[in-house]
Order: sequence, then structure tokens, then C-alpha cells
Amino acid sequence: MTLVAPTLQAWFTDRLTRQLQASPRTIDSYRDTLRLLLVFTQQRTGKAPSALDWDDLDEELISRFLDHLETDRHNAAKTRNLRLTAIRSLYKYAALRHPEHAETIARVLAIPPKRHQQRTITFLTAPEAAALIAAPDPARWEGRRDRTILTLAIHAGLRVSELTALDCGDITLGTGAHVRCRHTKGRKQRAIPLTAPAQAMLAGWLAERAGRPADPLFATRTGRRLSRDAIEQRVSTHAAAATTSCPSLHGRQLHSHALRHSCAMSLLQAGVDTTVIALWLGHADVRSTQPYLHADLTIKEKALALVTHTDVKPGRYKPPDKLLAFLECL
Repeated sequence: MTLVAPTLQAWFTDRLTRQLQASPRTIDSYRDTLRLLLVFTQQRTGKAPSALDWDDLDEELISRFLDHLETDRHNAAKTRNLRLTAIRSLYKYAALRHPEHAETIARVLAIPPKRHQQRTITFLTAPEAAALIAAPDPARWEGRRDRTILTLAIHAGLRVSELTALDCGDITLGTGAHVRCRHTKGRKQRAIPLTAPAQAMLAGWLAERAGRPADPLFATRTGRRLSRDAIEQRVSTHAAAATTSCPSLHGRQLHSHALRHSCAMSLLQAGVDTTVIALWLGHADVRSTQPYLHADLTIKEKALALVTHTDVKPGRYKPPDKLLAFLECL
């Protein structure tokens, strides 16, 4: 019998943090997964997490834990697969340190991810985006701040985590105007050009904000950096207010990522190549941009227009000359 605790601690401190230099978000996600797993195991076996060995965490228990995520916690299949990814990472590391448990580890690693249906991308049309940006009250400080947030999210396609991490010094106006994202997914820094409306909105906000380069670009009245939940709440509130001028927004549950999708769709409909869109959005793989192609009906309509009409009678090629007919028969 070999205890799990020393290996699990070494996996976090040595493998993930020192060797792989995993991002803080990855560490947080894996930590939450293992915490859920250990609590679930303690409830099933009655053993304290520090007293568990690898035989307690066999394939049967891991499968029950994954089922528990879906049935009891009502997690989607995508979340279930993310939890399985964290567990597989731990077991791959354990396989190198505990060959005596190779059979148990191999069975856990053989658990397949669950296939799930991809949801259709939610995005805003140009009139809907304009209505959303106009929804915050420009007479209030918070309204002017929220207008700037929505404009930057829709025109630059930033993630909500990138919006909250922006400092005043990350904005460059004038010639070569751009926003610099330093705290991005996968720690890939990138610079995104700013459109004319985004420049105008940011110029006014920076003058009013009057912050130092290291101060948060979007803050509360007390100067604290806005959180992810705060931005999500502002998007929902303004989307509800925008329904008065744009009825198509009625009943839609908008989230901040829909604004990022809207930026990608506007670039795609403008004829920008998908590789450029992937660089713009900070995608690690061009394949991550493919769902936008499926969601764009205008591209499908253009493809449909190129198809031969169904009223054309089917036929067969007939050579117009006897000599050509002879050659066809050879």
C-alpha cells in the first residue's frame, strides 16, 4: 500500500509548478478537481484524504466520481471531461513513481472522455452590438465606464479575464493605437489594434480616469479592480436595458464571451482570414476559430448561391462532332 498524499503534493509543487510552469488558472482548476475527488472518496470509503492509498482510487471509484459530477452536481459533459483531464495528469505522474500500482493506474487512464454536442456560438449583430453599447447611462460615471468596457470587448474581442487585468498603461492611442494584453490565456502576450470608435471611447475614459500606468483601467468607485462577476453582471443588466431599443435581444441570456464571439464574427464577415482571426483572439490553434464558420449563415448562403439550381434538367455530355465522339469511345 502506498499513500496518495506525498505523490499528490509533489505533483502540484514539482511537476505542475516547477517543471511544467502551469498557469495559476490551471493550478486552481486542478486543485478544485482533486478537492472534489478527495471529499467524494472520503464520503464513500470513510477514510481521511491523507490516509488514502492508490487502491482506494481505482477505476470504479473514479467512474462513480465522474457520474456524481453529472448526476448530483449537474455538471455538463465538458466540465466532466475537464475534471478527468486533471485526474489523468495526476495518474500519469503517479505511473512514474509507483510502478507497483501500474495496473490500477492503467485502468484509470483508460477511462475515455465523454462526447458531447457542441453548442451554437452566441453573437450579436451590428445593430444589437450598437444597442448594447448605448444602453449604459452616459450621465453617470459607471455608465461611461461600462460603455468603454462594452466597446473594447466587442471591438477588440478580449476575454473577460483580459478586461479585468488591463492597466491604464496597456492602452496606446494615436498612431498605431492598440491595447496590450499581458495576462492572457496560456500566457501569450499580444497587441490588438483599436478601431476608431474604440479609440474615441478610450481617449475620453482615460482622460476621466486620470490613472497612473499601473492603475487598473476599469475600477470601482473605491479604486478596486473590477472582478469577473462584476463585468458579467454589468453585461446582463445592460443587455436587459437594451431590449427597449433592440427587441431582438429580448429573452437572450448574454454573457461576456458573446461579445468576444461578436468581434470574431464581424471580422469573419468582413472577409478576414481565419488565421488572422486566430491571432487576433489569441487562439493557440486555428481550429479553435472553425466554430465561427459554422455559425455564420452568410457564408453558407454564399455557398448555396454557387450551387446549380434544382430546376436544371440532368443530362449527359454529347460530343458535337463525329470525330470527337470517336475519341470519346477510345
